[in-house]
Amino acid sequence: MAINLKGRSLLTLKDFTPQEINYLIDLAIDLKSKKRMGIKGNLLEGKNIALIFEKPSTRTRCAFTVGCIDEGGHPEYLGKNDIQLGHKESIEDTARVLGRLFDGIEFRGFSQETVEKLAKYSKVPVWNGLTDEYHPTQILADLMTIKEKFGHLKGIKMVYAGDGRNNMANSLMIGSSKLGLDFTIFAPKSLWPEKELVDICKGYAKQSGSVIEFSEDISCVKGADVVYTDVWCSMGEEEKAAERVKALKPYQVNKALMEKTKKEESIFLHCLPAVKGNEVTEDVFEKHANTVFDQAENRMHTIKAVMVATAGR
Repeated sequence: MAINLKGRSLLTLKDFTPQEINYLIDLAIDLKSKKRMGIKGNLLEGKNIALIFEKPSTRTRCAFTVGCIDEGGHPEYLGKNDIQLGHKESIEDTARVLGRLFDGIEFRGFSQETVEKLAKYSKVPVWNGLTDEYHPTQILADLMTIKEKFGHLKGIKMVYAGDGRNNMANSLMIGSSKLGLDFTIFAPKSLWPEKELVDICKGYAKQSGSVIEFSEDISCVKGADVVYTDVWCSMGEEEKAAERVKALKPYQVNKALMEKTKKEESIFLHCLPAVKGNEVTEDVFEKHANTVFDQAENRMHTIKAVMVATAGR
């Protein structure tokens, strides 16, 4: 079955079928191979892409910029002080203006409602570069990295350790349950995801054959192919830092935890930036640094795939 994503927005992976997600991952792998061979693309030639950033970023900003230029497009960075989004002008009106000037819009900020309004009113593809609820472009890079390392996704066991109700845990649960990865959140019960999202993902898991679990017991990491973590305190939650460190210290990814997988080939992933000494120890991070930075590079290849598939020629 041919996959056609032209004109589609990427707001959350809930909106995409397993076949569509796999298509984007495979397209990213192909685009990465072409870049390595020095083959330049032109699939975004003549396209202008708006990059709206309420929250600062290294990987997301650079990935969209380089990915766009690689395919012949023009990226325009719009920081929070560059436009009137939601301040002197409504989100709806800003969206309608940008939709007449640009061929696609990336948004990285706080509210999921903002990115959804941009998609509704701009009438061009809108891509979620991160909100407080979801981080779909990161998950595509994570899944691509796992596929590169293991050759497949279905049946892989991933354990996510730490803050189990942030945008990363939410999005990894969606991606895993859609594509048939077994997914466990290892976190204190107070930081497990919302029941509504869990129920949705368990529905996806029934279709894909994956298992979604939650645990406060470190023994849950046994058999994990992938151990994943993220910062204990997300952007905008800095006042909770001391409380989070105290609550999450038992969920730190360290040598002892990695040994409990009982698998020599287990890999460690982190969406970065990492606070070494908190969610992961320096020795574990450095041992798996090549994989973590493959994962960071793959942000660009997967984001390029999303732009090409939805806004390309």
